[in-house]
Amino acid sequence: MTQRLTQEQLTQIVTEVEGLQIRQDAELDLQQVREILQELNLPPELLDEALIQLRRRQALEVQQRRNRWIFSGVVGSLLVAIACTIFFIQQQNSVLSRVSAQQDRLTLADNSSGLDTISRQNNPEVFYRVTLKDAPLGKKLALSCNWIDPSGQIVKQNRYQTREINTSVWDTYCRYPISSTATVGNWQVQMFLNGRQISDETFEVK
Repeated sequence: MTQRLTQEQLTQIVTEVEGLQIRQDAELDLQQVREILQELNLPPELLDEALIQLRRRQALEVQQRRNRWIFSGVVGSLLVAIACTIFFIQQQNSVLSRVSAQQDRLTLADNSSGLDTISRQNNPEVFYRVTLKDAPLGKKLALSCNWIDPSGQIVKQNRYQTREINTSVWDTYCRYPISSTATVGNWQVQMFLNGRQISDETFEVK
């Protein structure tokens, strides 16, 4: 069955053949090149070596272009990864910035009513109990407490991580044993979330 062509296909074929003819006419065979070299008073015996060098240079250019594309891809991937990391950190910080203390109090181990005066004679263990609000569900919070004596010196630091948060209102605490040799006077305890102070309380040791 004879293949038939449309007028548009014929036009495209004619254009393609003309292009091939132009490229073919522009190409020179090796003998023509040697003759040109002789006319330029250049040694034609170096033609083979020149062809090898030319192919090497072309291959190097291709490799360099490929390397640039690879490098651009790697850099682009890194930038995307960095941007995603920054976005994630900002989101985390935004979530954590909403966490605050709803209420706080000082108690002994029996979780009795709040204290503001503590006797050191019985070596009591003091609990600083804080109720957080807007706690992020499904997260674990990094909390810390500073226990500060009347001279302003931090005598104890608690650092701990909560269990996974399952309610937006979350109770937590840190503790410190007041020894019989503890300094008498006004003490302070501070609670921090990722280094940000969220609450504090003062109490007197007698």
